Amino acid sequence: MNEKHYDVIIIGSGAAGMMSAITASKNGKKTLLLEKLKTLGSKLKATGGGKCNLTNTLDLETFMQHFGKNGRFMTPSLRSLDQIGLREFFKEIGVETHTADGFRVFPKTHKSDTILEALQKELDRLGVEILCEHKVDEILVKDEAIKGLRVGEKLFFTQNIIVATGGLGYPDLGTTGDGFSLTKKLSHTTTKLFPAMLPLKTKESWVENCRADTIAKVTMKIDLKKYKKLKATGDLIFTKNGIRGPVVLDFAREITPLLEEFGEVAILVNLTKGLNEEQLREILKNNPQNSILTTIKELLPEPLSKELCKLCGVDPTLRYSKIDGQKRDLLIKTLANTPLTIIGHDGFKKAMITRGGISLKEVNPDTLQSKRVKGLYFCGEVLDLDGPCGGYNLQWSFSSGALAGELTS
Repeated sequence: MNEKHYDVIIIGSGAAGMMSAITASKNGKKTLLLEKLKTLGSKLKATGGGKCNLTNTLDLETFMQHFGKNGRFMTPSLRSLDQIGLREFFKEIGVETHTADGFRVFPKTHKSDTILEALQKELDRLGVEILCEHKVDEILVKDEAIKGLRVGEKLFFTQNIIVATGGLGYPDLGTTGDGFSLTKKLSHTTTKLFPAMLPLKTKESWVENCRADTIAKVTMKIDLKKYKKLKATGDLIFTKNGIRGPVVLDFAREITPLLEEFGEVAILVNLTKGLNEEQLREILKNNPQNSILTTIKELLPEPLSKELCKLCGVDPTLRYSKIDGQKRDLLIKTLANTPLTIIGHDGFKKAMITRGGISLKEVNPDTLQSKRVKGLYFCGEVLDLDGPCGGYNLQWSFSSGALAGELTS
């Protein structure tokens, strides 16, 4: 067998993996980056529809809150490379960034190719050895410490391995859970995995008739007793068999675990930019000469307005005063909180990220080193941390990648 020795070997060439390799090499480490696909950064290239929302402008505390109960695990990583530091890093390697909306940060080109090309150029400049089409078959451990890894008949020796293999989302781009299977053999625990950040399917078929328009500033909440506090706000788009759009992508991470538990999930959707029942009643009453459809069309697109009238048994040509009282109340209630029933999704093949991952209880947040195997590190989506849309997950990947690469012994 062929044998090669390195200070650090990184498995996976996404955002976390490339940042780990760059950081380790800057620290004088002989570094090897392994990728099982033909090219680096396939998933990074597809991020944000190819526009690459790198991070956002939130302070660290608020940023971490968006990751839920596990968010504080990120503290050391984010302190080592926050959003300001990340933008400075990219500026140093030739990428100018900007935030047109004051929140989301993109490369000025709005092209993920710009980010990928700059990272690859920096890897080359630093002399990082890169081997594509190398799928790791086994991590080698002796006396609870890293000794190397095996790729087919090849052996690569090192005392430090960084696992940056991602989750299960978008398997065509290489994220097929290799990190979970490789480290299971080393007694590491993977939490329950769910697809997240993906479109959802509804029981209601009327959504198909409302596909032409994007509904802005929608608020979505779960209509289950124990989960009523869960909600999200953003733009929504109806599809042939369900819903998509930023608010759906954000909220899917809460819904997919509940789907597995309950089979279907009832949600309530405010489509009228947060107007409540009392406000909607006043709007409808204050236009007595209009048909009900004419008034609702000022709030919502016509196809959606017609469907909601139909849902409530209301003749859209009637004036407000001519509609039966019970039907009026139902219409107002439905405008404020349109009921939908989520019954499914397309699974990991359409999921941008994975909810779940390597248990954080088994990883030291200050170093991202395994508590079970010396010299084994984790970073990025392979860990049990996931955030909403808006640059959260990429910032975590870059920050954790930098910390893992910095602290390898």
